[in-house]
Amino acid sequence: MMVKKKGLLAALAVAAVATLSLAGCASGDTSAGSSDKPSASAGSLTVWVDAERVDALKGAAAAYTEKTGVEVKLVSKDNNTIKDDFIQQVPTGKGPDITMGAHDWAGELSTNGVVAPLELGDSAADYLKVAIDAATYEGSVYLLPYAVENIAVLRNADIVPEAAANFDDMIAKGKAAGLAQPFVVEQGAEGNPYHLYPFQTAFGAPVFGTNDQGYDPTDLQIGNAGGEQFATWLGSQGKNGTGVFNTDIDGDIAKQAFLDGTAAFWLTGPWNVGAAVDAGINVAIDTVPSPTAEIASPFAGVKGFYLSSESKNKVAANDFLVNYIGTEDVQLDLFEAGNVLPALSAAAETASADPIVAGFAAVGEQAVPMPAIPAMGAVWQFWGIAEADIINGADPVATWQKLAADVQAAINK
Repeated sequence: MMVKKKGLLAALAVAAVATLSLAGCASGDTSAGSSDKPSASAGSLTVWVDAERVDALKGAAAAYTEKTGVEVKLVSKDNNTIKDDFIQQVPTGKGPDITMGAHDWAGELSTNGVVAPLELGDSAADYLKVAIDAATYEGSVYLLPYAVENIAVLRNADIVPEAAANFDDMIAKGKAAGLAQPFVVEQGAEGNPYHLYPFQTAFGAPVFGTNDQGYDPTDLQIGNAGGEQFATWLGSQGKNGTGVFNTDIDGDIAKQAFLDGTAAFWLTGPWNVGAAVDAGINVAIDTVPSPTAEIASPFAGVKGFYLSSESKNKVAANDFLVNYIGTEDVQLDLFEAGNVLPALSAAAETASADPIVAGFAAVGEQAVPMPAIPAMGAVWQFWGIAEADIINGADPVATWQKLAADVQAAINK
């Protein structure tokens, strides 16, 4: 069945017109004053949010002000500058009480001392596990999550009616349908490790190990035996092998191949679904086909809201986040604004009435949070270039070993 974008809104019609009944909806163990009567002296909260989602938060802001007397000021910010502005302004006392942001900012924000932990209490159990895992840094929750995003395989179901059992089966199915390049994924001259990471995990080669605090920056795993096996496989699928992976294929070329029907499988994110649906393609969402007997786990990116360490109204800010933004109505409003799977389990279930959303949610169950630790910066510095070199014919094992050594040296500086 062809999935149309209007079907998504129809599936959420009830949620979209529901009256906000927000106060006390979450079971968070917080002492914030959601039960206080409105008061002229209750203070205010300033919330930075991107322009795309300001309208989605207006109802929650108004409801909170009406209930508590705390004015919530929504300030539209540019996504490209919001993090740096937050880091610079919080120490001066001019920053907001709350800012929207990505979970992998947590290490940098914590290191700079500009964020404070949140108190979710029992409400933490109401969120998707990957969302809470991503929101947790060094054992504390710093982010009130509202969305979870991951890549998956878009399949043209008119060309290939059934999902592939594994990576080799995917290529075989596409070739049986008469396609010279059945599968596309963006790479580019400097590679794209984000999109290749599911295949790497299938070989048992995560970037970092974990402990009870989350990712462990002292346990670099990228250079283990599984990493070398992945590198060898990657080389076999590159320029001197099958040619499945190609650094000449960037995001635009991959998209066009799928839209033109010259590729039946496209590894990408929900941000590209609209283009495929608009092109009249009968889109199905599949898990990432593994090249091994193990699961291919993509990265999950989680979006949410941070609490400023310098907020003068932390109790109210925590209350607004947990008991207002952390409700099904508001998370669905945010979902409609950005079309990204809600982090709250109940909202995710409602949104998954749409099969496209449900497909990404299923893949998300196999996803792992992108590391938020500062040491991850040393990985990105070398990772994509090494993979691009391997795809283009460089010795896989030697190149991968150098990658691991370079990353470790950068971490040790």
